[in-house]
Amino acid sequence: MKMWSGRFRQPLDPAFERWQRSFDFDRRLLTHELAASSAHARALKIVGVLTSDELIAILQGLERIGEQAAASRAFLEDDEAEDVHHFVEKKLVSLIGDIGYKLHSGRSRNEQIATDLRLYVRAATDQARADLAAFCGVLLDRALQAGNAAMPAYTHLQRAEPVLVSHWLLAYVEMFLRDADRLADCRKRLNVCPLGSGAVAGATLPLDRRAIAADLDFDGPTANSIDATCDRDFAIEFVNTLSLLALHLSRWAEEMILFSSQEYGFIRLPEAYSTGSSAMPQKKNPDLLELARGKCARVIGDATTLQICMKGLPLAYNKDLQETQERLFDAADTVMSLLPLVTGWMKEAEFNYEAMQQAAQSGFMNAWAAATYLVRRGVPFRLAHEQIGKAVQMCLEKHCELQDLSLEELHSVNSQFDHDFYACLKLESVLALHDVQGGTAPARVRQAMVDARQKIESIREGIHAHA
Repeated sequence: MKMWSGRFRQPLDPAFERWQRSFDFDRRLLTHELAASSAHARALKIVGVLTSDELIAILQGLERIGEQAAASRAFLEDDEAEDVHHFVEKKLVSLIGDIGYKLHSGRSRNEQIATDLRLYVRAATDQARADLAAFCGVLLDRALQAGNAAMPAYTHLQRAEPVLVSHWLLAYVEMFLRDADRLADCRKRLNVCPLGSGAVAGATLPLDRRAIAADLDFDGPTANSIDATCDRDFAIEFVNTLSLLALHLSRWAEEMILFSSQEYGFIRLPEAYSTGSSAMPQKKNPDLLELARGKCARVIGDATTLQICMKGLPLAYNKDLQETQERLFDAADTVMSLLPLVTGWMKEAEFNYEAMQQAAQSGFMNAWAAATYLVRRGVPFRLAHEQIGKAVQMCLEKHCELQDLSLEELHSVNSQFDHDFYACLKLESVLALHDVQGGTAPARVRQAMVDARQKIESIREGIHAHA
């Protein structure tokens, strides 16, 4: 029996019936549908629609559906079920008889799917934050292992200044911690319960919506039944957040690809996450990194599809909303499958600290430190900048670095140079010069690692509190 067939006299066109079904993809919501249905059943008992015995039968039937689904994938093969709601009703009636039909009293599939999706996104948000905490934890571990090793930092993909390797890795930690914060913020807004909203105007039974919300660990009920049954803002916000997370993963992957090339030689690719060439025996390709970069486009596409799907819909529920589910699921699946893999890659990758250190000491990356030397002797910065630029040009003509110029050559640029100038050009001096909060001076980076560890632990504690 269909959930709506009483008004109709003709069967659906078979091709249309198959085409419009959503059970093939929304059956993944089964555990959430069962939880929401159990909460609704308990609310029906309170208002007298169900007897105690009927409630027990329904709750036990829903539990058996969950057990059978967990035990056998074949249990979820159903060519007749329109969607996960229809599937549960069919199975419940087959288990406990016509009492199962009572479960739909006072509710609509419009509120059911809105509830199931909120439960799904809430769980996915918690999982994504847990995976991000793990990834950030590995990045932080690698930062600690790097000690005082240095590398070039780049602007415009040109060598700019030396930084600690740990400082470079912490830049990614900060990106991903912001993603975790955005997910937490998204969770706050989505954690309200649509059950009791009915089809559009509210339930026709005096259900205790606050009790239902508490039963499902929501912060409270939704405020407006029209909005509740057609709102997908939470899904859009979640996928938009995932798209930004994917973008950060893509930037990370791109830099790892660059730094693992022979031209840079800063990173040795882990074989467990690389592949070879079918034609060139010497190749080791960064396939995980390239796929991570490519998956970003997919998640951004999912976010775009969701927004376009919603942009012209009048209130309230429209069947178009069914199209939002697959894109939501795809974005979540893509990111959830990727995060453990990039975490594993980050654990296994080898840093060539020697090559990094050597690169950090060439290419005039101490030029700003040299200009600062003159500034501290009273030279206006703009003039100091110009004079060090002339010194760099002199080095380019002589094929040497700033520290290789003689004091006599330096005096031809500015008489303020003295013997102590050479000490300020050393790598450790250049690093220590950036002694501001957020800078790459070793003491600042050590404190930043302590702060990052606290943030990561805070994420884990927050997830544990919701569990």
